[in-house]
Amino acid sequence: MTNFSILRRGIYAIWLREIMRSFRDRGQLIGGVSRPIIWLLILGIGLNPYFRGEAYGEVRFVIPFTYLQFLFPAVIVLNIMYTSILFAVSMIWDREFGFLREVLVSPLPRWAILLGKILGGSTVATMHGFLVLILARFADVTLGWDQAAIALGLMFLLSFGLTSFGVILAARVRSFEGFGVFSNTIILPLYFCSSSVFPLDPSLTRTQMAATYPEWLVLLVQINPITYAVDALRGVLINYNQFDPLLGPGIIAAGAVLFFTIALVDFKRQ
Repeated sequence: MTNFSILRRGIYAIWLREIMRSFRDRGQLIGGVSRPIIWLLILGIGLNPYFRGEAYGEVRFVIPFTYLQFLFPAVIVLNIMYTSILFAVSMIWDREFGFLREVLVSPLPRWAILLGKILGGSTVATMHGFLVLILARFADVTLGWDQAAIALGLMFLLSFGLTSFGVILAARVRSFEGFGVFSNTIILPLYFCSSSVFPLDPSLTRTQMAATYPEWLVLLVQINPITYAVDALRGVLINYNQFDPLLGPGIIAAGAVLFFTIALVDFKRQ
């Protein structure tokens, strides 16, 4: 058996373990389905008339989509964020109960072990994103096969980067309770400051935008990498981009490489 075959089988075994573990966790599956439905039903349908100005006859944001359609890609990103970052709890679990120690003494190099785990987490997070994608019809989002394939590719790349980010956090926060609290304090601000629930009008100058929103909020949205992930998915799913269409995929790919590299450095120290 060649070295490549050993590496491939080792990465596959670790990947498969993470997939099987997630399928056995019913709570995770229920959360993956119920979370987007609640967001779409309550926030999407509830705020839809206010967003378009239909209730008061005043259009505040000139976009050719309903709020439900606008929110739909952002809910996919939210589902991926939760699943990807919270996947790192399994790293803490494996470390606490000795499984990680047993794997680390195997002949597999550490980068292959980490890659298998992150690929497993990324696959699970992409599946949770897919659970939202199949609700597209109910959000009045029409998808072709090519759009769905591109969206899945972006979702997997985003999941890979965020899972790596979660592993970085898990290397610094050692307890289950601490990780749960700390991860939520990161996920929610990142999400709400990502143009996910309100748009920055790209036709406005920075001065005009600052007059519409507080300048600090505009700055937070513009430097937030999740902003560009949401924008990239909106471009694919509803053909609407607030920024350069190439910017989103570029930032998602760069983030995946950067976070995996940092996670690998941390993992080698364990």
